[in-house]
Amino acid sequence: MKFALFVGCKIPSRLPAYEISTRAVLGRLGVSLVDLDFTCCGYPARNISRDAFVLAAARNLALAERAGLDVLTPCKCCFGNLRHAIRFLGEDEALRSRVEKALATEGLAWSGHTEVHHLLPLLARKVGIDKVTASVRLPQTGMRVAAQYGCHALRPSNVTRFDNPMAPTIFEKLIRATGAVAINWPRRLDCCGDPLHEANGPLSERITLAKLADARQSGATTICTACPHCHLRMDAVLAGSTSASAETGTEIKTLLYPQLLGLAMGLAPEALGM
Repeated sequence: MKFALFVGCKIPSRLPAYEISTRAVLGRLGVSLVDLDFTCCGYPARNISRDAFVLAAARNLALAERAGLDVLTPCKCCFGNLRHAIRFLGEDEALRSRVEKALATEGLAWSGHTEVHHLLPLLARKVGIDKVTASVRLPQTGMRVAAQYGCHALRPSNVTRFDNPMAPTIFEKLIRATGAVAINWPRRLDCCGDPLHEANGPLSERITLAKLADARQSGATTICTACPHCHLRMDAVLAGSTSASAETGTEIKTLLYPQLLGLAMGLAPEALGM
């Protein structure tokens, strides 16, 4: 299997360990990754200009199509945005015409054949749970893990087609494949608070703290993420909040899913960006 890797903007600048660990575990599983001249997925322009955000996304899709590859991204925000762009291009002929003309100025075209995959469904469905499980050399049996799904992958489900938005199971299956215990926790589908942290910092922190406390009270020692926004928000609150230790317990940690899987594969922590 071969994919064009789309890491987006936030991962290289603020969470490089996500890219490092993704490349490490996919390499072990026989998935080849190709780097293309990708730019921003368009998300920052989404509330300003639909044409601008769709064109930015379509340019990346066109680059992948020219290379004959589907897109793989570990970022749920990029995943959701690229999938939204595909949906809008399919529904709005006038929009698609404008985007096609703009792409043509760079000698690019997109026919609609390029698919966009997120890391978790790729592991669960394309690689397969059985193969992921078979790659494990050091089962993480001592870990009790809370899966943090995030919002952009699950909703709207008719666009993302990630999993059942009300009762997803894909993340827990992948956690169990590493030998860890996937716990059930009431706030697992709640927002992490990241979208609010610039507009209303105190409210954002309360939302994040409530999730962290709920995971800890439900028996988790680790929150596993597969979204850079969720991961960075939880790390920031755990590191900077004076009330985080009292409300959540200092024992709870965050871990990216490819880091969890890489440890179970027997990879060294430094090879996973840890």
